[in-house]
Amino acid sequence: MAVMKFGGTSVGNASAMRQAIALVVRQQEKAAPLVVLSACSGITNKLVSIADAAGRSALDEAMALAGQVRKHHLDLVDELIKGEALKKELLATIEQFSLRLEMLIKGVDIVGELTERSRDMFCSFGELFSTTVFAAAMKEQGHDAEWLDVRTVMITDDNFGFARPIDELCEENTLSIIWPILKRGTVVVTQGYIGSTKDGRTTTLGRGGSDFSAALFGAWLNDDAIQIWTDVDGVMTCDPRLVPEARSIRVMTFSEAAELAYLGAKVLHPDTIAPAVQKNIPVYVLNSWHPDAKGTIITNDPARLSGKSYGGLVKSIAVKKEQCIINVRSNRMLGRHGFMTELFGVFSRYGISVEMISTSEVSVSLTVDEKSFSNELILELKGFGEVDIEHHVATVSVVGDNLRMSRGVAGRIFGALKDVNLRMISQGASEINVGFVVEESEVATAVSTLHREFFSDLEGSGIFEVPAGSR
Repeated sequence: MAVMKFGGTSVGNASAMRQAIALVVRQQEKAAPLVVLSACSGITNKLVSIADAAGRSALDEAMALAGQVRKHHLDLVDELIKGEALKKELLATIEQFSLRLEMLIKGVDIVGELTERSRDMFCSFGELFSTTVFAAAMKEQGHDAEWLDVRTVMITDDNFGFARPIDELCEENTLSIIWPILKRGTVVVTQGYIGSTKDGRTTTLGRGGSDFSAALFGAWLNDDAIQIWTDVDGVMTCDPRLVPEARSIRVMTFSEAAELAYLGAKVLHPDTIAPAVQKNIPVYVLNSWHPDAKGTIITNDPARLSGKSYGGLVKSIAVKKEQCIINVRSNRMLGRHGFMTELFGVFSRYGISVEMISTSEVSVSLTVDEKSFSNELILELKGFGEVDIEHHVATVSVVGDNLRMSRGVAGRIFGALKDVNLRMISQGASEINVGFVVEESEVATAVSTLHREFFSDLEGSGIFEVPAGSR
């Protein structure tokens, strides 16, 4: 049995939904899957805009955007549902959700304050809309499917905006509510990303939380596979927008996938990996538009990991743009304990995540997201010593098995980059990434050069797959 998660582009319009339904039906022939859906592409962003508009009392703007959300799903119904009785029932549900959304807008406008709890409620509508239409479309085609409100199963804490599931309670609910339906051969269609507190208040698991939801359900159901359906042919050797010759990676480890996710790869949410690792359930990253492409298998199974790149090492190159370097130089660092604790305490107080670090005896260089940069932060850092900032930089990370312990890899990396100005270098403590910082204008050159160095001699090896769209 499998959990099938479809991202926003895989259910974004009527054509995408038909394609996703065909994949679900193909899986149902083996065993009924649990289907976890994101909101239709662009809808969550629109709901966030609605929440922000309501919070600043821009009522007309919020209501106009809500009308667009309503129209998008009514258009889906018109295209996908022809049966009069089913269509009437579905339209009533869409109207009911739309009315609730409008009532929420008016309530926030009257109060004049947007809380995190209210924001979660706004964001939940995307998945409620998409799953309702999808389940009805399956029934329209004559397939056995049942819509389920995930808030009856996914019980979380009350950390609105980034809620964490209460595992024991969620697993008990999964086995008592979802499993019996699947066991009789009925597909369950439910929402990712959202949940509910014990007292029924809607929560969200954070952006990208649909992947997390799917992985959790896979673990609670002890499934054979977790399928993440996207619009790309799996995890790529690098961003194909930077290097058109990028290839789909056939097999990678859980640690490699997690590292890539944290370092900027867009395919997987980092939290997705943890539940799968605990139960050693393989995660398949697949393309709903090219379902026959092999995609990527993420696993720790030694038998599946036998075919690897360059000596079993480099798998992918990840990039994070819109970064800045903060350099702190201070003679107070020399031989003094506790300096680093104090320094990073400043970043903690400002809620800023440090991406990459490089140190010497009297200086620390680190990267942070450009958007988190503030004059208040720099003023406080100047209490430690001399501070300067380098803007418009990007982190580039080479990821693969046991890089730090492998001879010759660093030489190949930096030899390939001899014509690129490296602003900072950092060796990942995990042993599976070597990172450096370059100016944003040199990202394309750095990544394409590295890609040629490590992947150009592996064509036809079976380790990578040519993306379906480039065949």
